[in-house]
Parts: sequence; C-alpha cells; structure tokens
Amino acid sequence: MAALNWPNFLTVVRILLVPVLVVALLSHAHEGDVFAAIVFALASVTDFVDGYLARSRDSVTNFGKLMDPLADKLLIVAALISLVSLHRLAAWVAMVIIARELAVTVMRMGATQAGVIIAASNLAKLKTCVQIAAILAVIAGTPSRVARRARLRRRRDHRDLGLDYFFGLRRRIEQAQRQPAAGGS
Repeated sequence: MAALNWPNFLTVVRILLVPVLVVALLSHAHEGDVFAAIVFALASVTDFVDGYLARSRDSVTNFGKLMDPLADKLLIVAALISLVSLHRLAAWVAMVIIARELAVTVMRMGATQAGVIIAASNLAKLKTCVQIAAILAVIAGTPSRVARRARLRRRRDHRDLGLDYFFGLRRRIEQAQRQPAAGGS
C-alpha cells in the first residue's frame, strides 16, 4: 500500500471532488454553478499544490506518478462531459480535448511499461493552466438552467409588459381622441 503523504492525500481529495463537481454542475439549484466553480477551482489548486509538495519534499511515489495524472484526467473529462450535457460546450470541442488527453495518457502508459517516465513539459503545464482557466470560465460564466429559465421568463414578462404598455397606450390615445369629439357634440 502506498504511503499517504500530503501530495498523495491531495490527489485522493481531487479524485473525491470529481463526483461532487458533477452533481453540483448537473443540479438544478441556482447556487450549483457557484458551488461547481468553487469545487473545480479547489480541485485544480490541489493539482498544483500536490506536484509542488511532492517535488519540494522529495515525496514522489509510484502511487502519485500513476494517480496524479489520472486524477487530472478524471477532473477535466468529468467537467467537459457535464458541460456538454448542459449545452454549455460544443461536443466536438470536448471530444478533441478528451481525445488528446486519452492519446497522451496511452502514450505515457506505454512509455512507463518500457521503463521511461515522461514528465510533463512546461508547454504541457501551460496547456493545463489554460484548460483549467477556460473550463472554470465556462462553469462560472454561464448561468445555470434555473437562472437562464428565470431570465427568459423575465424577458418574456418584460416583453409582454412592453407590448401591453404599447397597446395600452395606443388604446388610451384612441380613447382620448374619441372623448373630446363625443363631449363636443
């Protein structure tokens, strides 16, 4: 069994946050988007912190080498699939990202079996940062279904009120124009 050091603990926490993220995203609660954004941000921060701790404390383990990238993929893929199911992200965008992640993971697994460890390059780390920021922006920047429905209802109500106001005003003007003519006879 792997030693439970801080980096490994954070990796496990990140994995456990994945279903929490999915439930928060797919919930109908208005606060779901805010909570989902917080969960995604927290899980993303654990990715950076566990890597830093593992390297700075010389706490790199085989468990961490295997589970850290897996936790990252689970988080990203779960967020992308959830966002596609909510119609917040085009399916083709998610499929391109997921296919790339799957290809890299398979390549790394093959290299590992050959005894070669492929560390993440600086470009890969930058890609991860951009990916996390983009997903977070979609989660936080897109209102939940409940909020969208409420906003559509308000627009419809305002539109109805506007039409009512317009036609009501027209009706009042017509009435005002008839009254002087009727009163003068």
